Amino acid sequence: MARDGDIKEPTSRFADQHTGDLRTDRSDVPPTQPGSGAARALLWVLGAAALAVVMLFGVQATGILPEFRNPFAKEQTDRSQPALLESMQDLSRYVAAEGNFQVVVDLQNDRRNVPDWLLNQRTLFVGSGSVEAYVDFGTLAEGAIVQSADGKSVEIKLPAPQLAQTNLDLDKSYVFAEERGLLNRVGELIGGDPNRQQQVYRLAEDRITAAARDSGLIARAEENTRKMLEGLLRSLGFERVTVTYIAP
Repeated sequence: MARDGDIKEPTSRFADQHTGDLRTDRSDVPPTQPGSGAARALLWVLGAAALAVVMLFGVQATGILPEFRNPFAKEQTDRSQPALLESMQDLSRYVAAEGNFQVVVDLQNDRRNVPDWLLNQRTLFVGSGSVEAYVDFGTLAEGAIVQSADGKSVEIKLPAPQLAQTNLDLDKSYVFAEERGLLNRVGELIGGDPNRQQQVYRLAEDRITAAARDSGLIARAEENTRKMLEGLLRSLGFERVTVTYIAP
């Protein structure tokens, strides 16, 4: 019988065998970190989600799936009523000249003895518009056209050219700068003024109309109308054409 001292205790490591170096515990293998499995799972989920998004957009680009739209996208609804024809009239105007104008309007509305930071409204507006000069052939009186006995000359009496209403081009007109006092801003927040710009528009139209009167547009229209009638009537066989204008 073997003595107790001859009994060998099991070792914590198997001896190297010819088949390999398998050991029950190896000091060169790092221990598993807690939570590393959850981190890898999360990475797999994110990667799968990214792949799904890429594939979804790729399929959408081919037109197989409908286009996804922003549920909070801005929408515009036009509830305007159809246009109502109020009247019709025949026109017999010959537009002989047109002038294009631009004016800078600097309009300020404030109160005396009140600081501008409290109550002030100043607008710098650039207005672009056009004015036509025309001759109204519809107002020709009887006997306005007199032909000579030999048929070689003709005399025409026309009404003087007039200026049409100024046409303010809103596509080319704009507010360059604007200053408002504290009370003005508060008033806009509470009630607002939808006609606030109308005063600036009217002032721009008045300035353009005044500029058209002083620009020689009427004289240009008279000359152009005279040349048009001379060329037309001479092509009909008249040798002398006289055009005179009658003041309204």
